[in-house]
Amino acid sequence: MERLGAAQDNMENVLRKKAKDLLSSGEVKVVIGYGFNRRGTHVTPVFITKPEDADKLVFNPRCVNNLSVYLTRKFKDIHAIGRPAIVAKGCDIKNVVVLIAEAQLKREDVYIIGMACNGIVYRQELWKGELKPEIMPTKCANCDVRYPHLYDCVLGDKPAFVPPDKPVGMVFDKIAALDEMDSAGRWAFWIKEFSRCIKCYACRQVCSLCYCERCITEKNMPQWIETSAHPRGNLSWNLTRAMHLAGRCTFCGECERSCPVNIPLNLVNKKLIQVTEESFGFRSGYDEKAHPPMIVFSPDDKENFIK
Repeated sequence: MERLGAAQDNMENVLRKKAKDLLSSGEVKVVIGYGFNRRGTHVTPVFITKPEDADKLVFNPRCVNNLSVYLTRKFKDIHAIGRPAIVAKGCDIKNVVVLIAEAQLKREDVYIIGMACNGIVYRQELWKGELKPEIMPTKCANCDVRYPHLYDCVLGDKPAFVPPDKPVGMVFDKIAALDEMDSAGRWAFWIKEFSRCIKCYACRQVCSLCYCERCITEKNMPQWIETSAHPRGNLSWNLTRAMHLAGRCTFCGECERSCPVNIPLNLVNKKLIQVTEESFGFRSGYDEKAHPPMIVFSPDDKENFIK
């Protein structure tokens, strides 16, 4: 593994050189990274296949996309190009770890360019005529992988940031508030939130851990989940997806960020992460050789759920 130290303002130059070297040598055929859109207003995913195009690569606090989704079978065209390299923050690498652990990806089939990260921010946008301020997501305020934990090479120096002993942020505050409610209150809360679902499935498409070739929403003999935006079907879809991610979700937050109707999906996913850690002592995305607890049995598992 290679460590390429670089100051934050020089990381882009080091990244571009590394990408050129990888493509020129033929070690990889495509570099999945970040670049500006044509207007230069947004950072978006880019796919670099020629060494001369590596100068398009950027890395800054607006590199929010979790690029690990492009390593899944949903993007067969990318795999057809040849062995990929991926520009990945520590939080993105956690999803790569899960894909390796679940035999969706062989470690040797991807070159990981780990990026030391000082946190990301969601871009300023106009909303109802007002400029929304940039915000750092809760995952960054508690991140313990700002320096990548799995990589072929890592760019940047280890950040001085130390995560707090006790998680902080609005997500945790809201989870605590929900825990204080009775079952009827929690039910009413989620029925209201899920009622906004329009069944666009953006949460599924942006998630690298939703890699089923045929999603349960597409199975209609029998019809497991109603296709229309009906309260019953909305509840079934969102809870089914949450349960499918239990013990696997890494709290990258892409599902909630992509939701066009702002359903607080981080709340249900993070709650299940907490339950998994409390019940099984397992944290997803740290060890590519460890299997998620929902698919393995251990004699040491707690049995306090048995009444």
